[in-house]
Amino acid sequence: MEIWQSLPLDCLISIFSLLQDEDLIRASIVCKEWYYAAETPWLWRRMYLQRWSFCNVSQLLSDTETHSWKAYYLRRSHLEMKMETGRSCADYTCKSLRGHKGKIVGFAYLAGNDGCSDVWNCTPVVCSASTDGTVKAWDIHKGVNLWSSPAESPMQDITVDPVQSVVVTSDSTGTIKTWKGATGEEVASFMSGFSETTLLSFNNKDSSFLLVGTILGSLLVLSCPVLCEVSRHMVCDSFRLNLLLSSPDRKWILAASKEKFDSSPKVFYSESVCCPAEDEDSLCHSLPVTGCCAAVFLPSQPARLAVIQSDGLFSRKTISVFDLTLKESKYKKEPQAQQVASFRVELSHRSDVVLEARGSSTLLVVDGKHLKVYTFKGELVASFEDHLQPITSLCVDSFRVVTASRDLSLRVLTWRNDPEHGFTLASQYHLLGGSLTRSRGFTRVACDYSSIVASVDSLDGKDVLKAYTFDF
Repeated sequence: MEIWQSLPLDCLISIFSLLQDEDLIRASIVCKEWYYAAETPWLWRRMYLQRWSFCNVSQLLSDTETHSWKAYYLRRSHLEMKMETGRSCADYTCKSLRGHKGKIVGFAYLAGNDGCSDVWNCTPVVCSASTDGTVKAWDIHKGVNLWSSPAESPMQDITVDPVQSVVVTSDSTGTIKTWKGATGEEVASFMSGFSETTLLSFNNKDSSFLLVGTILGSLLVLSCPVLCEVSRHMVCDSFRLNLLLSSPDRKWILAASKEKFDSSPKVFYSESVCCPAEDEDSLCHSLPVTGCCAAVFLPSQPARLAVIQSDGLFSRKTISVFDLTLKESKYKKEPQAQQVASFRVELSHRSDVVLEARGSSTLLVVDGKHLKVYTFKGELVASFEDHLQPITSLCVDSFRVVTASRDLSLRVLTWRNDPEHGFTLASQYHLLGGSLTRSRGFTRVACDYSSIVASVDSLDGKDVLKAYTFDF
């Protein structure tokens, strides 16, 4: 022990960098010298960023004067342990958010805990829209309604802009409105002229926009929150444009119809539609596939897009993966899509296809009661059949996957890094949503880093939100 005690501090720190968190804590109680070495912020910062490499370091550094890297690491580890075990009462609380008198058409986190901000003082707020014509904001930790808009025409869709704290809705009359997230005060209104629209909030170069897919196949780009028209583009004439996605780096926009099986999805270079130059066409490329059922951008490879397409037969689907680039010459710019993978998937259930992704190479596909995990090259890594009825929705983050089902349960799975196959999943536990005698099960699910929210399709027509919050 005398030899170890006589080592210089920098040597001890170098040796301690080989230890795991639990061993480092044990070492800190051996003696004063070991304590100072084990408390070195660099050690805990290194472990934190190795384990949660996706975090925004700048956000954490802004708060390290209040909380140490060790405190961040231990607090977050404690939360993940609770999320992995899911013991009722001990690890999480469940609240029913009631108040809507109609069907919930959608909901979204206006403010949440992304795991990179101050995990001590986060108050998640979820906003929901209903066919009862109202928009509501909820504090899901307290289980209370923060504000509610006046009842108007039945709502069709909802999206949020967390950067500006703005809620956006569309209703059955074609009216699109923006609302202040803090108070529910109406900000602006825009008459689209379409009874059905699909909304997507979009930020580009410090400006906020709203993408609107119409029932006649056009894409509208509006400024947000004032809702002034910026540009308009035809994607699939006379068919509902009901699939809108933006890439993680906000450089690309996908627009497609899941109803027209002989049309091709289109990708737009976002700057050309959000900041259009006078007398110049938008930069757009039609993908060389038809019959788009679902699509997703891979989070860690921003310009990588996976598309599920149908050849007309229900059971036979193909997943095609493209890398998007912008080819620039002296006189023009041209979007291009290089296919990097393509493989067949056999689906047995006649339901909407759900496709999500993790990292740069992992795809998740829902087939009825099955959840299947593929590499983007087509290798089936894992398959789960934890539910008794079809899966209706899927929420994916870097730590876990949550599936919602018509059997009125949520299934929580956590990621594992397999040395041979890359990321795969381990099934953990169920979260129950109530009684099937009163509902038709869960319809949607969304998550932030410390909570899960899902909507229940109630038999009496008054849908409910269920909020599960995991305590630090």
